Amino acid sequence: MTTRTKPAMGALMFFAVSFGLCVYFTFAAVQGDFGLFRRAEIEAESKALQTKLNDLTRQVSRMENLTHRLSDDYLDLDLLDQQARDVLGLLRSDEIVIR
Repeated sequence: MTTRTKPAMGALMFFAVSFGLCVYFTFAAVQGDFGLFRRAEIEAESKALQTKLNDLTRQVSRMENLTHRLSDDYLDLDLLDQQARDVLGLLRSDEIVIR
């Protein structure tokens, strides 16, 4: 006599739930808030912000240099002449303006 047994429903449910959990956690590890794709986005954003910070640092040091060159302690006459021309539109008496 041979009796056929059906697979146990409990074992089938166990494997289905286990597979579902594996799929869920794999998806979360790749595309979740703390997943691999988010990490790559954060690293790219970090590099862009670092580049922007370096740019701003250069601009600040340039402006500090110009400010120092126009201070009371150190006066750069060429820079003062350039600023007077740019900001105030001043000219010397021996110059000719061509527009």
